[in-house]
Amino acid sequence: MKKPLFTFIALSFFLLLTSCNSFVESKNDWIYLFDGSSTDGWITRSGSDLHSGWKIIDSVLTLNKKGADDYVKTDIMYGSEMFDNFELYVEWKIPVGGNSGIFYHVQENSGGSPEYQLIDDINYASIHDLAPYNKSVGFENPTQLHPLQQTASAYGMYEANSEMKIFNPAGEWNSSRIIFTEKQVEYWLNGKKVLSFTPWSDEWYERKNLGMFQNDKDYGESRTGYIGFQDYGDDLWLRNIKIKKL
Repeated sequence: MKKPLFTFIALSFFLLLTSCNSFVESKNDWIYLFDGSSTDGWITRSGSDLHSGWKIIDSVLTLNKKGADDYVKTDIMYGSEMFDNFELYVEWKIPVGGNSGIFYHVQENSGGSPEYQLIDDINYASIHDLAPYNKSVGFENPTQLHPLQQTASAYGMYEANSEMKIFNPAGEWNSSRIIFTEKQVEYWLNGKKVLSFTPWSDEWYERKNLGMFQNDKDYGESRTGYIGFQDYGDDLWLRNIKIKKL
């Protein structure tokens, strides 16, 4: 009787390990939010369908407002699923003078979403008048991009490490990665970690309450939400948008 009992216990243990391993593997699988073939799941931040300015061209999700009769500047989001802790990867390209951003923990029809900034660090200030806004928030050298406004910064909150940044200029592809947990957030640019911070920490709230978002009580308070991209009125190219749940 001992041998069948041992066999039963061993088989049960094996099945338990297999089940656990399968759960870990499935939890760590990449989920493609855009795979180059379909815009399924993508909507505007207000919940409507994407306007005709968004097209798939050569497997790239492309925003080209020229020729789009129904173009209205509006942010977009992947509305099929919310994410709390995650690792997000995306490849992107902007035009000369371009501006966009990656939003996370987006709630439909509300502001206050944290942003990974995407902008033409090199040319933006020479094309656009930054002074009025930058003066209103007290930035020195208001005609120039502030470090809190530059690519891979947590816009308005934490600046990216300029010494670690490898930034490909406008018209060339860059890759970005956001790793978000309640203990630490990491921003990566082209394979280099350029920023880390702790969300909802004392320092985080001090920066929020004394900085650019002091009048936005909802900023960053949501602990789950959608992934989105900013439409700032400029063309934009996106590919290989994928996410892991953590």
